Amino acid sequence: MINYNQPEIDFALNAVRQAAWLVRHIQSEMVVPSLTKDDRSPVTIADYASQALVARLLAEAFPNDPLVAEEDASGLRPSDHGEDRQADFLERVTHYVSDLAPGATPQAVCAWIDRGAAAPAQRFWTLDPIDGTKGFLRGDQYAVALALVVDGQVQLGALGCPNLSDAFRPDPHGPGSLLIAARGQGAWVTWLEGNGDFEPLHVSKRTDASLARLLRSFESGHTDVDRIADFSTALGLQVKPVNMDSQAKYAVLASGKADLLLRLLSPARPDYREVIWDQAPGALILEEAGGKITDLDGKPLDFAAGRTLANNRGVLASNGWLHSAALNGLHAVHA
Repeated sequence: MINYNQPEIDFALNAVRQAAWLVRHIQSEMVVPSLTKDDRSPVTIADYASQALVARLLAEAFPNDPLVAEEDASGLRPSDHGEDRQADFLERVTHYVSDLAPGATPQAVCAWIDRGAAAPAQRFWTLDPIDGTKGFLRGDQYAVALALVVDGQVQLGALGCPNLSDAFRPDPHGPGSLLIAARGQGAWVTWLEGNGDFEPLHVSKRTDASLARLLRSFESGHTDVDRIADFSTALGLQVKPVNMDSQAKYAVLASGKADLLLRLLSPARPDYREVIWDQAPGALILEEAGGKITDLDGKPLDFAAGRTLANNRGVLASNGWLHSAALNGLHAVHA
C-alpha cells in the first residue's frame, strides 16, 4: 500500500489535484485563445496558470527542489514596445491563479512560471502543466503530469486526467482520475474530484499480440503513421488502434484496458527526442502497475541526460507480456 503520508506523495497529490481543478475551471469558462511559441504549438492561459500554481506550491513544500517544466514566462511579459496581447494574457493568468493563490501578482506569477527553467539536478521535479494542450483545446484528453526524479531515476509520478474516469473511460463530465505511483509501492487511482478510495492499478495479462489494443498519439505530426500501419501488420493486430492525447494513454495502459503504446519518430523530425516531462510520470505509473517501457531499441529510458531523453529514440510501452513481440515487430519494419 502506498504511503500517502509521505511528504512528497502528499505534495504531489495536492499539487496535481489543485492544478487539474484550475485547468478544468478555466476550460469550463471557455478560455481557449492561445499564444504561439516558436515551435508553433499552442500555449493556453491554463498552461501558464497550472505551472505557476504548481511552482508556488513546490516553493512552499520543498523550497530547495528544482523544477524542470515546459513553460517559461517570456511570452507573457510585455515588451518595451508594450504588447497589449501579452499584458492581457498575463492579467488573465494572474486572475485565475489568484483563485487558489490569493494575493498573486503578475510579477509573482511570472517568477513562479520561470521557476520551471531550472536544470535537472540530483533531485528535481518535472512538470507538464497541461500534457496534451491540443486535446485540451478540443475538449478531449489531457493531463497535469508531475514526477520526482532522484539520481536519474523516477521515484514518484502523478497524473491528473480531468476527462478520464476510472483511469480508462473517456468522460468529460465525470469526476476525472488522479493517479499516483511511488517506486516499490505500486500504482493507484482515485477520483480527481470527490472523496473516492484509492484503487490499485494492474496492466492486462494479454499474451496474444494479435488481440492487443494499441494506443497512439492523436496528432499525426507526433508519429509515423505509415510505420505504425506496418508495425500493426507485422504483429497481426486485429483490434483498431486507439488515438488519444497526452499521458492519459499511460493511465489506460496501466488500468489494463489497452496493451501497447507506441511513440515512433515523425519522418519530418527524425532527430526528435522526447522531453522528460512527457514521459516520467506515466512511465513510473505504468511500471508500478506491472508494465514495461523502453525506447524503440529496447533500451531503458534515461532520465539522467538532461531535459530530454537524449540517449533514447522514441518510446515503446506495454503490459510487459507483449514487449518482446513488439520489439521484434519494430525491428521487422525498421522502426
